[in-house]
Amino acid sequence: MKTGIQIVEIEPYSGSQKILNKVCEKLTAEARQKSFQTSKEFEDRVREVVQEIMNGSGIAIDFDPHPQAFPDIAVGSFGIEVKFTTNDTWRSVANSVLETNRIADVKKIYLVFGKMGGRPEVKWGEYDKCVIHVRTSHVPRFEVELSAEHSLFEKMGVPYDEFRNLSMEEKMRHIRMYARGRLKPGERMWWLEDTPDDPGHTLPIQARLYTKLSTEEKTKLRAEAALLCPKIVQSGRSRDKYDDVVLYLLTYHGILCHQGRDLFS
Repeated sequence: MKTGIQIVEIEPYSGSQKILNKVCEKLTAEARQKSFQTSKEFEDRVREVVQEIMNGSGIAIDFDPHPQAFPDIAVGSFGIEVKFTTNDTWRSVANSVLETNRIADVKKIYLVFGKMGGRPEVKWGEYDKCVIHVRTSHVPRFEVELSAEHSLFEKMGVPYDEFRNLSMEEKMRHIRMYARGRLKPGERMWWLEDTPDDPGHTLPIQARLYTKLSTEEKTKLRAEAALLCPKIVQSGRSRDKYDDVVLYLLTYHGILCHQGRDLFS
């Protein structure tokens, strides 16, 4: 029986999205009159505009947050991570996958991105949908891009809210699987491996030349490389048959062997 009452499902963060629309409209208009010059100038202005819009709501914006706080701006239960570039791109390096200084009260995070290159514009997106890649240096960091077709978390098969609550060890398992899937023929992931017999794979700080090794060590390494790099028995016309040997010695032993072909010819 129809009652004439229509039940409408309300988007829990629809209010925050309306706020973000206003923020981006205002900042885009300002940027087109005079471009923001630095990331600090832009982030400070984002705070000011958010505070103006939130006046009367009972929510105060922190203008002196912890320098490593994530996200940059807390607005009640949602937060804003601010990105800025003077280039004509919507892509940027983002925060560490650790999220050590995550603001506990923030449940939903949005990205507000100021692009000053080309035609200046400020846009927003849902943070978890904008994370597209993770790059590994001394600390693994996310990369973000507005309007990405697929997020990193979709590629890894784990929702962001689940991923962010994992231990670092568990996070790295997902990152390794993702990174392995991106390897091209001949590439190695020595910097990220976690094999059972070598859980803490590290390299000597000082690299060595193969030509300077003792005969005993040369023989040992040559035998080891022959077992682990079967491409050396390919046709003599193969241009890259010795690449694996050279990469193996460098990435697993810190040994530079510029004459890989001579080892097995």
